[in-house]
Amino acid sequence: MSTSSSSSTTTTALVTGGTGGIGAAIVRQLAAEGHNVVLTYRSNAEAAAKLVAEAEELGVRAAAHSIDLTDAQQLADLVGTVTADFGDLSVLVHAAGPHVPMVHLSRVEPSTYAQHLNDEATAFFTVVRACLPALREASGSVVAVTTAATDRYPVRDGLSAGTKGAVEALVRGFAAEEGRYGVRFNAVGPGMLTDGMAERLISSQSLDQRALDVTMSRIPLQKFGTAIDIAEAVCFLASDKAGFVTGQKLNVDGGYTV
Repeated sequence: MSTSSSSSTTTTALVTGGTGGIGAAIVRQLAAEGHNVVLTYRSNAEAAAKLVAEAEELGVRAAAHSIDLTDAQQLADLVGTVTADFGDLSVLVHAAGPHVPMVHLSRVEPSTYAQHLNDEATAFFTVVRACLPALREASGSVVAVTTAATDRYPVRDGLSAGTKGAVEALVRGFAAEEGRYGVRFNAVGPGMLTDGMAERLISSQSLDQRALDVTMSRIPLQKFGTAIDIAEAVCFLASDKAGFVTGQKLNVDGGYTV
């Protein structure tokens, strides 16, 4: 962790899944906009350390923690550490999630679905519960990274849409209940990207060229997006510029869900 001083007006953001393609872009963007950044990761300590160094080079403080996002005690301890070391927790970005294979729902075992639901929705719920006291204190903002597939379903994407849909329902629920404390909740739905989850699906050949061509034909802008596109939307919704926006989802998908 950096020992460099920061402005008293600098706010702190917690980013789950910070070493993923989208998460890392969000960490960099938040740091560039002047936020202290704390990121969580599952196992990639080397990537986490590199991101901390990158953030500190931008003049903010940063830290990284390996956390099980379904472990309420680990998360409570993390929030205590963040608020003690950084002074606040004003922004929560939930960008964590498992790799989701492309498979027809009829081929998914109930136990597999249950595990994905746990890794997606239970994790988000557990993270939010741990952060709520600090977010209320700061009148903070929460942004969940979900998927555009909950609004326009791509065949074989049920493990993603069918679990991140629960996260989006929680976003609306928390927005309705936590607005009285000044805490905002929103979601960003990535479409097809050239990095992050989509890149892994392409490299693993879960999406072949024919599938990519079909997907492109359904995107009005006729291009795939990038993790930076998602980071820009997340940072907007997390910022005071979106101060009257809560309970909403912004699809960043080139028009795929039009």
